[in-house]
Amino acid sequence: MLPEALSNGLCSLNPAVDRLCMVCEMNISPAGRITAYEFYEAVMHSHARLTYTKVDKILRGVDSESDALRKEYSSVIPGIERLQKLFECLREARDQRGAIDFETVETRIMFNEERKIERIIPIKRNDAHKLIEECMLCANVCAANFLEGHQLTGLYRVHEGPSEQKLANLRQFLAELGFGLGGGDKPTSADYQQVMQMILGRTDAHMIQTVMLRSMRQAMYQVENHGHFGLGYEAYTHFTSPIRRYPDLLVHRAIRSVIRSNQVSSHVRRVASAKAIPTRKIYPYSLSDMLMFGEQCSRTERRADEATRDVVSWLKCEFLRDRVGDVFEGHVSSVTSFGLFVELNDLYVEGLVHITSLPHDYYRFEPAMHRLVGERTRKVFGLGDDLLVKVVGVDLDNRKIDFELESVVSQHKQTKTKSTTKAPTKKTSKTKTSKEPAKEKSKSKNKSTDKKPSKKISEKSSAKKTTTGGNTSGLKAKKTTSKPKAPPVQSVAPKKVKADTLVAKKKSVSAKKVAKSNAKSPRRPALDD
Repeated sequence: MLPEALSNGLCSLNPAVDRLCMVCEMNISPAGRITAYEFYEAVMHSHARLTYTKVDKILRGVDSESDALRKEYSSVIPGIERLQKLFECLREARDQRGAIDFETVETRIMFNEERKIERIIPIKRNDAHKLIEECMLCANVCAANFLEGHQLTGLYRVHEGPSEQKLANLRQFLAELGFGLGGGDKPTSADYQQVMQMILGRTDAHMIQTVMLRSMRQAMYQVENHGHFGLGYEAYTHFTSPIRRYPDLLVHRAIRSVIRSNQVSSHVRRVASAKAIPTRKIYPYSLSDMLMFGEQCSRTERRADEATRDVVSWLKCEFLRDRVGDVFEGHVSSVTSFGLFVELNDLYVEGLVHITSLPHDYYRFEPAMHRLVGERTRKVFGLGDDLLVKVVGVDLDNRKIDFELESVVSQHKQTKTKSTTKAPTKKTSKTKTSKEPAKEKSKSKNKSTDKKPSKKISEKSSAKKTTTGGNTSGLKAKKTTSKPKAPPVQSVAPKKVKADTLVAKKKSVSAKKVAKSNAKSPRRPALDD
């Protein structure tokens, strides 16, 4: 972000005030296609300061408040209505292009007079948000085409398709639900959007969308243009926010270097009185400079996002600090090898239900299916499950909230397919006399339990959970750590059931040793991972 003197002063669009700007003037057909465009320097004179909420109410025009807004901003109503018609054309073109349209919910924190959080409310995008978004997308595409057409070394906003492993995991997940992702090894955004259309109206649509979103890579700034997978563009860059994003400012400088030159171009408009300026003064950047800018801007973008999440997490921890012991309803927003991240439905606060506080069992993590499966009971906890959780701990310093599972409200159908049908039949038929053969089978399949992170996690997290979850979780940790020690009994015949008691005594001793050796367990990721 530029300094406040610039961002809120000279560069701020205030009503009835002239401001210098860079204009991208486009001709767009009724089919929503850009037929021509020009960039030029200009002076902007804003006629009104509107908000997204006001514009949305003006466009809807369903109540007295809308009528009052129409009278107040009568001078700009014709322009808003033309933009609405343009938006409809651009949205139709977007659908034909196959751009992915994820619907996410952002939150706004409301403070009281004492500067404490009063409530957290969701913010949903309306047509006014989407209207501006489509116009900005058009300008960004024109800027990217301008860089390519004039062979300028600049920064593109690159979003590549999913990696091979994430794509395989996504296909496996969708197959469990009866869906298929087209496109073979290289699916397009249209293939993703086709699945999005198929899940409309389903109760688990949000959960499926979350998995699809996480299968995609993060966008970054690069000198090489590899297109934008999510938006379905062959070339895309950032042009519309030069005040708060440095890559946009670099793109402005690149375009201005052509405008203020003698280079022949059909995509620029020059003012006769504006003198030419040497390129080295406007855009003195080499290829190595741009490579450095791309890496630095991508890195600082991640850092800014992390800082924002860190502040929000701290505020949410402070909000729940006085509500320890309260029970809330939430849903599983993420599944990891060490537990379930649960987001509270009404508060939009996320916390962790550690794996050691789950019902007595030994849980195996299935990353492709985003679920934890109990080895003995075959109980499944998966993404999107509705749970009742109790707040048991809030750590302001580490921005972490610990939950404890109270009960399961409902589970999505996808968590009950293979785990509760096929798996038990195979084990129950062979484990009527003793449980050891099942342990032998799991060991022969995985070769070594030490190489299986998801099985080892129960032991590693046992010592850790003792500090956060209390004595109860510590006892549960001992139970879970004893089960992986079952394979050494494979030399004993299955019919000798009395050997179980001797093995159990050995397990209890070894479990204590394991807990001490794993006292330094891996650091738990942040709440938003």
